[in-house]
Amino acid sequence: MSEAEKVVCVTGESGFIASWLVNLLLQRGYTVNATVRDPNDRKKTEHLLSLEGASERLHLFKAELLEEGSFDSVVEGCVGVFHTASPCYFAVKDPQVEMVEPAVKGTLNVLGSCAKTPSIRRVIITSSMAAVMLTGKPLADDVVVDETWFSDPVICEKSKQWYMLSKTLAEKAAREFSEENGIDMVTIHPAMVSGPPLQPTVNASLGPIVKLIGAETFSNAAWRWVDVRDVANAHILAFESPKACGRYCVAGKSVHTSELLKVLKELYPDLSLPERCSDEKQFLPAFPALEVSQERVRGLGLNFIPWEVSIKDTVDSLMEKKLLSV
Repeated sequence: MSEAEKVVCVTGESGFIASWLVNLLLQRGYTVNATVRDPNDRKKTEHLLSLEGASERLHLFKAELLEEGSFDSVVEGCVGVFHTASPCYFAVKDPQVEMVEPAVKGTLNVLGSCAKTPSIRRVIITSSMAAVMLTGKPLADDVVVDETWFSDPVICEKSKQWYMLSKTLAEKAAREFSEENGIDMVTIHPAMVSGPPLQPTVNASLGPIVKLIGAETFSNAAWRWVDVRDVANAHILAFESPKACGRYCVAGKSVHTSELLKVLKELYPDLSLPERCSDEKQFLPAFPALEVSQERVRGLGLNFIPWEVSIKDTVDSLMEKKLLSV
């Protein structure tokens, strides 16, 4: 690629996934136009401005998800756009205003700017396994989830799974808009994201790990951990591969909290970790330990970091940044 062919845009660049995406793109020689709410907020940008190559090839832009045309100048001249910006809250008062509207309208605003920009070859959107899993179909442990699964918005709303609803509706709106406007769009669907954070704060997906430290009990839950570096790499592979298309699930195996604790106790014997499950029906998660197919994303060339390695790197980084109460 020429220098002009290596200019891309990343939205929401101060986030967990976006930060690593920017980092890997810079390492590969890309020039990155990145959007933030306030480019002058050093707390949100310092970790990125200090990355290798950032002084020469990272450009920060102010952009608002709900402001139509806000991304026009950001994507101008870009060959690719990585849209990662989307709200992720677990406690909301008004899910429509706080979650659904920013996710859907924000995505359409980004795509609207892309539709005006003939230089853009492909748009990569960060979705989630949340837009895949909640189908309403009967589940069993021998079922394999793949990219043909779509969460049902009606079920999401009835069960008050607002994050799932926001990601499902945003993907649906993005697909319809892209088809109508001839945009080559690919969606990446990560599961629960672990790995060392570049940003100086704890994000939502690392919360379950952080909350284990000093807790009296652990939750009767299972997570499909995937490393943030793998997720970021999947975005780039999906952009660079000429044959990439459609959806890509990026998820590891289902790991119960008790299994996670066993690894943590072996690695960090001095940490205060819970011994007792909060649920009397211990080790029986509410959802079966469904396997998620890795066939499509491995076909892009992605090799997964083992979840045990990812968890260790996560905790080591959190300790180094003093984000754990130890």
